[in-house]
Parts: sequence; C-alpha cells; structure tokens
Amino acid sequence: MSDLFHELVPDAFVHEVFDRMAEASWHSYQILTKRPERMAAVVGAYYVQRPGTQPLPNVWLGTSIENDRWTGRADALRATPAAIRFISAEPILGPLPSLDLTAIDWLIVGGESGAGARPMDAAWACDLRDYALVTRTAFFFKQWGGRTPKARGRALDGRTWDEMPLARLAALSEDSELDLVAESVDSVPCDLVGKGAEDELGAGAGVLVEA
Repeated sequence: MSDLFHELVPDAFVHEVFDRMAEASWHSYQILTKRPERMAAVVGAYYVQRPGTQPLPNVWLGTSIENDRWTGRADALRATPAAIRFISAEPILGPLPSLDLTAIDWLIVGGESGAGARPMDAAWACDLRDYALVTRTAFFFKQWGGRTPKARGRALDGRTWDEMPLARLAALSEDSELDLVAESVDSVPCDLVGKGAEDELGAGAGVLVEA
C-alpha cells in the first residue's frame, strides 16, 4: 500500500494515473491520502490542464482523520475537485468535535485492529453517526476493531450502517437495473445500500489506499 500523493511521487505520474482511471471507467477508484493539501494542488492542476473536463465520476477522493488534530484535512479535501469526497475516520483514536462535514459525501468510521489495537469509545462513533445524519452525509461503520478486524463485529446501536453516497448508488442501481428512487439516505433500503457498499469496497473495485 502507498499514498499516491506522497511528496516523492511526481505530479506527472499522478496525472498519468488519473488518465488511466479515466480510460478504465468501468472500475471505481477510492483514493485515500494523509496529504490532502498536495492532493488538492495536484488534482486541481490536472483539471486546469484539461479545460472542460469534469471530475471523473469513477474516482472518489478521500482523506484519513484519526483524531481531532487532523480535522483540518477536511478543508483541503473540500478544495479538491472530485465527484465523491470521503473521510476515513479509521482507526478513530479520539472524538472529532472539530470535524466539518460540509461538502463531504461519505464518512467511514472504524476502530483499530491488530496486535495492541487501541480501543474505540462507542460515543465517538455514535456522535459521528448522528452528525452524519444531520448533515445528510452517507455513513459507513466498518468495524469496532480489536485483535482482528471482525473481533467485535460491525453493529452500532443494534444495526449495521452501510450507507453509500446517493449519486453513486443511483449509478449502481442503473447498472444493475434496480429501480431505486431515494430522496434521502434513510429512504434507501439497507440491504441494497449494503450490497452497493460490498460491490464498491470488494475485490471488484479498483482501489488505491494510503500507507
């Protein structure tokens, strides 16, 4: 795994990656970075050099925010041209009272897993879930974490949360000939949202992740 926007990755290489993703439009790419300031600059330059080109609909851009120290990364993400903007609060290591979800399409939350995993307070996840509902941001609760990713399951307040950004979900429903009409996140059937999440996050999707 690597970070596409690491300072040692040349701008020209990143632009070539975007060209390849544009050509492979049947894949969805979720690119996660800890360096959203550079992402905003490099991706912005990519589109400036291609006048009239809209943000690639199959490329989702996100940043990781693990504690309140890094909530400012969301500002750089908002400044980045993208069809879908997402935040990965995984592993979440503390509450995020300063997080602003304005213009953020998707929020992923999860606990840390592996040897020495630091525990997640349920209030951290519940507060973010409630904030996402208020701001109509799709909310995906990935895991509680623990010794293994599945050690404590995925249920939060008695249910799983597999919401996906509605614009992309609509495209998925057209591809699969599902007749979905959703006016809000709450109106999307959970089983269909979960299926969309599995399709996007599973092996069938092209994914680049940060280190």
